[in-house]
Amino acid sequence: MKFSKKATLGLLFSLTLIVAGCGQKSASDANTTSTGTSVPVETETAKLNVQVSFYPMYEFTKNVAGDLADVHTLVPAGMEPHDWEPTPQDIASIEKADVLVYNGAGMESWMDQVTGSLSNASLIQVEASHGINLLEGGEHDHHHEDSEATEHHHDHDHANEATTEEHDHDHADEATTEEHDHDHDAEAEAGHDHDHGGLDPHVWLSPALAVKEVRNIEAGLAQAAPEHAEQFKQNADIYVAQLESLDQDFKAAVADSKRKDFITQHAAFGYLAKEYGLQQVPIAGLSPEQEPSAAQMASVIDFAKEHQVKTIFFETLVSSKVSETIASEVGAKTAVLNPIEGLTEEEIAAGMDYVNVMRQNLEALKLALNE
Repeated sequence: MKFSKKATLGLLFSLTLIVAGCGQKSASDANTTSTGTSVPVETETAKLNVQVSFYPMYEFTKNVAGDLADVHTLVPAGMEPHDWEPTPQDIASIEKADVLVYNGAGMESWMDQVTGSLSNASLIQVEASHGINLLEGGEHDHHHEDSEATEHHHDHDHANEATTEEHDHDHADEATTEEHDHDHDAEAEAGHDHDHGGLDPHVWLSPALAVKEVRNIEAGLAQAAPEHAEQFKQNADIYVAQLESLDQDFKAAVADSKRKDFITQHAAFGYLAKEYGLQQVPIAGLSPEQEPSAAQMASVIDFAKEHQVKTIFFETLVSSKVSETIASEVGAKTAVLNPIEGLTEEEIAAGMDYVNVMRQNLEALKLALNE
């Protein structure tokens, strides 16, 4: 029997209470010896328990938190996050967390249902993309290159409120609740689990927007541990300086490039393209698992031939077959343009991180834009 994604998550939620109960001690148990003697709690050295959805959120959060938090990633290394769903153990981990950091903009299609099932009323939820102007998913297609961009200010109708959310099951404070313009549950039932509600969630691929995500995370951590707010700010300042340097290098590299267009495996680089005056031509849509239609393939092939594109980009966590097919058809080569939705085991072993991979992307783009 085939279960819908919504029904599957519902079953996971019911199992979560059992998992969480088996893995936790009460506060009194944790601070008492076997003989009943009270043991002092080292509150001054206690670290925040932070759960993050997938790799970029881990990278940004870890650089802000430093040694003041234990940061754990829900999506395992090497797994494509668009298709990931939480297990009962994952939900139990979120239940016990102090802070939950996620990208938002529909990237984590499971988020609303999971957080709505929690009983941890003190959980600080940080939507890293809060306040960022979001792009419609289809507007990066080269068929729409002359149309005026339609942007959505991602503020959930409370642009002047705090960038973090304190979870309240009674929803008494409406300003802290998520108010998406699209219904994730309805989309899941309709079979559109990974279309992000029509919005492009890949904001982290613009270094300039990554800065905004880092600042939102800094605010969330400071809300969870205000006594460490100054340290979080210092850490964030150091990391933001790296991102701003990366941003300047992208601007310099593309300023005088021979061409401004590039073909990608899926539509992940819209924010990067917009930031630096480039044109992304995606083979598939917002999810890398989407199979392009015959008409889409033909359109991209025609574009590549007409504009004499010499490089077709693919990515690391999904099959490169479609990109290779188009490259073969037009006599082009393939190269990696990494959407950094997760690191492979090899990249982790090599000590790669967000800034390293983005610099690799920069070098790949420089070559492709000057062929």
